[in-house]
Amino acid sequence: MNRAIRINEQRHARRRDAFIEALVGAANGYFKIYSIYLGHRLGLYRGLADLEALTSGELAARTGTHERYVREWLEQQAVAGILEVADETAPTLERRYRLPSGHAEVLIDRESVNYLAPLAQAAVGVARPLEALEAAFRSGGGVPFAEYGEELRRGVGELNRPLFLYQLGREYLPSIPDIHRRLLADPPARVADMGCGTGWSAIGMAQSYPGIHVDGFDVDAASITDARDNARNAGLDHRVRFEVRDAGDPDLTGAYDLVTAFECVHDMSDPVAGLTTMRRLAGSRGSVIVMDERTGERFTTADNPIEQFLYGFSVMGCLPSAMAEQPSAATGTLMRPDTLRQYARQAGFRDIEILPVENDFFRFYRLNV
Repeated sequence: MNRAIRINEQRHARRRDAFIEALVGAANGYFKIYSIYLGHRLGLYRGLADLEALTSGELAARTGTHERYVREWLEQQAVAGILEVADETAPTLERRYRLPSGHAEVLIDRESVNYLAPLAQAAVGVARPLEALEAAFRSGGGVPFAEYGEELRRGVGELNRPLFLYQLGREYLPSIPDIHRRLLADPPARVADMGCGTGWSAIGMAQSYPGIHVDGFDVDAASITDARDNARNAGLDHRVRFEVRDAGDPDLTGAYDLVTAFECVHDMSDPVAGLTTMRRLAGSRGSVIVMDERTGERFTTADNPIEQFLYGFSVMGCLPSAMAEQPSAATGTLMRPDTLRQYARQAGFRDIEILPVENDFFRFYRLNV
């Protein structure tokens, strides 16, 4: 009996200590995210962009920031393994810091598909309405997307921007032969982009297919304002138009050759209504494509970093924003294929087809009438 008690106590201690270590590691990750956010927003990484080793005073002067804050940030970044130190034994004010080239691509190269600095921006944004989220947990209500503010809206937009500009129209859509042919053909194809966010998906399609016209729709007014600015800056506002509209609006009409929904169906309070609109807009000749998170086929507690990440965003952002409108399907970020299949059939589609598009984070579906 005593031996069994000792074994249980040892097991308890091991699990406790392992959890403590993991929790401390998570807190370190939290602080790293916020420090990356500061480096991104204040231009500190871009100040180091030429890979020159700078002192805290030099970087502060280059970025218009305060030396003492910059010095502490540089030391934290070096200890966190983000920056390199030329000589850590040098006097504090003479110590020089460098941004490694591999890290520079991730933190400052906006055109790279490996650009992840906006991930820190989105992570900060998703934590913004914590008091409202706590209240929603108690009441069963939700947190409107607008309450998450600019950081989440633009962070997610910038995070997906390279995929939409450099992969969507150059790799992913060309891998679907009939859709690719129609987007290249005359008369010019019309595309409806539902839940278009800050507009990069619509802009990316228009850049890759110079003849098409794209109408982007999103319920968030601030996102549409950003999308219009982005299209104008890209010189595409004559072919890309954005409008504040709910995807499930029964008055939304038109005839489109392609209807898309990129990473937004799981956010809809009424995804069946949104998909019903998409089916109506595509008619009998158009095609419907949905891109959403590459979740597992079923729930499992097996170690999976991507699902851990998705559940974090779901608890903090996607589920609360979907529940801000009632009644709500309350899908959450982890919309598994069977869930989308159920929604699609309720919307009048015959079935969904998982397309052979290779992406670690997203899965592409074709919805068939």
